[in-house]
Amino acid sequence: MALQAGIVGLPNVGKSTLFNAVSNSAKAQASNYRFCTIEPNVGLVDVPDARLYKLEELVKPNRVVPTTIEFVDIAGLVKGASKGEGLGNKFLANIREVDAIVHVIRCFEDDNILREEGPINPVSDKEIIDTELQLKDLETVEKKIARTEKMAKTGGDPKAKKEYETLKQCQECLEQGKNIRSLGLSKEDRSAIADLFLLTEKPVLYVANVDEASLHTGNKFSKALEESVKGENAQVIVMNNSIEAQISEMEDPADKELFLSEYNLTEPGLNRLIRSAYKLLNLITYFTAGVQEVRAWTIHEGWKAPQAASVIHTDFEKGFIKAEVIAYDDYVKYGSETAARDNGRLRIEGKEYLVKDGDVMHFRFNV
Repeated sequence: MALQAGIVGLPNVGKSTLFNAVSNSAKAQASNYRFCTIEPNVGLVDVPDARLYKLEELVKPNRVVPTTIEFVDIAGLVKGASKGEGLGNKFLANIREVDAIVHVIRCFEDDNILREEGPINPVSDKEIIDTELQLKDLETVEKKIARTEKMAKTGGDPKAKKEYETLKQCQECLEQGKNIRSLGLSKEDRSAIADLFLLTEKPVLYVANVDEASLHTGNKFSKALEESVKGENAQVIVMNNSIEAQISEMEDPADKELFLSEYNLTEPGLNRLIRSAYKLLNLITYFTAGVQEVRAWTIHEGWKAPQAASVIHTDFEKGFIKAEVIAYDDYVKYGSETAARDNGRLRIEGKEYLVKDGDVMHFRFNV
């Protein structure tokens, strides 16, 4: 289940440079002019997880398969996009299709990189995109209100009434210049507007693209950004996208290790970004481990065992009988499935079992 995170931002903030760094399957063009990215580039990226390679060490399988997430490089936005300015309609349609947003914001000064919005101001840049997404959502919500209002007010359809109440709540929020995600809608409320795929309901991860000197400490720009998003329950990751692009191009592990040490880094910032995007989507990982293959599987937090089995094959869910489960820490402690079983750490779980992050699982099914 490859979920998508869309990389967005104003023109020339480092979006495509970040995509080039983060993607191991595609390269986006990164140039110093507006609308360099027109068609969205898509890259399938491995989610770094040290647990997978610990299991490889213990099991010694024929192959190892990490779980993945898709990153989409979306065209740069300009003011007025909600009314079709620039590539606005295309940009907004592309955002509507992704599961989460990675918002890249320029937090460095460089006279050699074009900027039409005036002096560097990350808070203002963020608000430009927020406003365009809010205006588009408001248009969508108001259209739906017009269609449901009469049915809701006649009182004959409780579902329509609930939908109308949620829509009005969203309308008020957007008119105040706030994002839908700030409402903290209940599951029932979210289902009432699920068909609208509202842009400002999507979870957001902010990437503060800083200069080299600010890589570890951030700067006044990144700190201003962090302060401005405190009420959003959002994360801000400080990175230098150019450095990350250089690291990603290195094939020799020794060269990469040396380069990281020069910048006093223990790992690429991209690893933090990928893990954060994964977490942002409320995803967890379970593993299957055997001689043929050790593999990581992506599921949503809160999924039960049959749903988790379905990502391997739909037949596994249809014919689900039981799941054999070993907690990751127990697997590592005892060193093998056999030893974990012998020490009573292998559990047999049924259809109501909520899968935990790191579970090592084997499914019994019948079709």
